Amino acid sequence: MARGKILVTGGAGFIGGNFVQYMVNKYPHFDIYNLDLLTYAGDLTKHREIEKKNHYFFVKADIADRRTIISLFEREKFDYVVHFAAESHVDRSIHHPEIFVSTNVSGTQTLLDAAKRVGVKKFIHVSTDEVYGELDFDSVALFTEETPLQPNSPYSASKAASDLFVRAYHQTYGLPVIITRCSNNYGPFQFPEKLIPLTISRVLNDRKVPVYGDGKNIRDWLHVWDHCAAIDLILHNGRNGEVYNIGSHHERTNLEVVKTIITTLGKTENLIEFVEDRLGHDKRYAIDPTKIEKLGWKPMFTFENGIAQTIQWYVENKWWWERVSSRGH
Repeated sequence: MARGKILVTGGAGFIGGNFVQYMVNKYPHFDIYNLDLLTYAGDLTKHREIEKKNHYFFVKADIADRRTIISLFEREKFDYVVHFAAESHVDRSIHHPEIFVSTNVSGTQTLLDAAKRVGVKKFIHVSTDEVYGELDFDSVALFTEETPLQPNSPYSASKAASDLFVRAYHQTYGLPVIITRCSNNYGPFQFPEKLIPLTISRVLNDRKVPVYGDGKNIRDWLHVWDHCAAIDLILHNGRNGEVYNIGSHHERTNLEVVKTIITTLGKTENLIEFVEDRLGHDKRYAIDPTKIEKLGWKPMFTFENGIAQTIQWYVENKWWWERVSSRGH
């Protein structure tokens, strides 16, 4: 890829923020634009080390604000778009699904229109394995790129709808798009409403850790830096019109994850508090990453060294998660 402009949406969030740092540090010949509305989960302090670099730019905007987005694309003429921006917390989608439709569906469609207008070279839409629905606990099946979409929450339904819009813009207009679907991410700078940072922060403060139902729901855990490397590879070598699943074969129950964190931090399991299960709580997600592995990607982190690194990061960066937690409600 020659020098060009890359727009990263949601670059003040968790995955998008890690990706912005990854790209700014790895590719000084690319101009990296970080577009984010700075909602409750958006935070720019994570970018203090890169914000003075002359190839990094921040734009505050709502992806669903059509006039602003079209104007931005026409002014900057982006070459590539990596679209992370989304409302992503399932619990919030249960209570306020309309917000998820606005951002995840209407916002994505607005970006697609803008990308079509200026003729971007590649539009990567970052989605989730949750669009596939759920797997049985004892099933040997894994989600593949051909698995039918069967979303079970307002969040996953909004992501599935946005996936279909992305596909339609490729089929109808020839827009060069790629859809990625990842398993559960964890790592530095994750907002403390999600399971792993919530557990770490509560255990560090000797507070009860809520676990839904019996804690047996299973997720495939992917370190965010491995995810960033996968997106980078797809940006350079992925085939337009394709879907790539990104998972790491690191399946753990929610209860196993919580117990691992408690043990690592030297506390007791008395901190665990089982609470009423989430509505429509999917049993299990598990991804078959064969397709992206054939492209040349493999995760660098095992779950054991990845969770250890993540716990250590939260121990050393209490200033960050305490500050963002205070404005998250």
